[in-house]
Amino acid sequence: MRVLLFTGKGGVGKTTLAAATAAGLAARGSKTLVVSTDPAHSLGDAFGLPLAAEPAEVDSCLHGAQVDARTLVDNVWATLRVQLRSALTGAGIDALDAEELTVLPGVDELLALTEVRRLAETGPWESVIVDCGPTAETLRLLALPEAVAGYAGRAFGRRGWMARAAGAWSGVAESVERLAAHVDGLRTLLTDPAVTTVRLVLTPERMVVAETRRTLTSLALRGIRVDGMIANRLMPAPGLWRGSAASWLRTRRNEQEAVLAELRRSGPAEGMLRSVEHRAAEPVGLPALLEIARELYGDADPLGGAGGPATPLLDVSETESGFDLRIALPLGRDAAVDLARVDDDLAVTVDGFRRLVALPGPLRPCRVTGAESDARGLLVHLERTA
Repeated sequence: MRVLLFTGKGGVGKTTLAAATAAGLAARGSKTLVVSTDPAHSLGDAFGLPLAAEPAEVDSCLHGAQVDARTLVDNVWATLRVQLRSALTGAGIDALDAEELTVLPGVDELLALTEVRRLAETGPWESVIVDCGPTAETLRLLALPEAVAGYAGRAFGRRGWMARAAGAWSGVAESVERLAAHVDGLRTLLTDPAVTTVRLVLTPERMVVAETRRTLTSLALRGIRVDGMIANRLMPAPGLWRGSAASWLRTRRNEQEAVLAELRRSGPAEGMLRSVEHRAAEPVGLPALLEIARELYGDADPLGGAGGPATPLLDVSETESGFDLRIALPLGRDAAVDLARVDDDLAVTVDGFRRLVALPGPLRPCRVTGAESDARGLLVHLERTA
């Protein structure tokens, strides 16, 4: 099974392109599920059909579903939260603190991702296409499994008071174990490049491209592979047309081509970019979506990303005085990078996105002496301590 996540800045057409990719896969005979976690609930609009929480047939080999995160929160997390609050209070934690500890930020997104995994693993699907929310929501969504693992460790790792409250925890242990298992499963699913990749959708505008570059960096920090980018709504070439309308089209197309040429020249985008021309009519329904799929992929496999083999996030080489740690991150020329040691981890912050990278064992006693960036990412210098 392959899982392909579509995301991009709000309004760039990611839902349409996710639906078109799913339709193209189904037309090739691949049993395909397309599912949306976007609160906008526009996936059904793309097909011109109503979609619900459980997969419904859209066409031969193609099913669609719309995850309702709010309902998942009401049905799943609310019960567990009551159990946790009772257990924490019984463990001697103040009621107000217990209330605060059981407010898990982003739980609706976490449950939405968990539901995607459930749908993917319980059906006959060969391909699962996920229409995610806009970029900011998607980055928060994809960061949640790691964040929740840390949260669970802080909230439930104090064995002393847990032992004193064994009776209070009798009703919650199984629920907590299920949540932990979900989180571990999600982390494995998202960071396995043989199973899950991301496709970024953009429009040929400088602000959108700048956000796309930052998204590439953030996903790389999470160990999540991007296998391609799609430039949507490229103005049709006016050819030999004349007149004011043709002049406007020519100017706009030239501006878009200049933006895409700049994006292609940047290391991460090289060889990864496809494009789709703007259409006069809104692409709604299977025939229109299949036309987009043909323009996008031609005879190629829609799941065959152009990104090449996955590059490991970390690579260590030994030097005379210590080690060089290569962190494979796509960095823009103006990227703001900060490094800091946090115990045995290296805190890497790029343009406001932060991740704690666990240092390999031999590097933990070393101190950071410097860093530099190049086309392959960050190169961190570490020196052995006496």
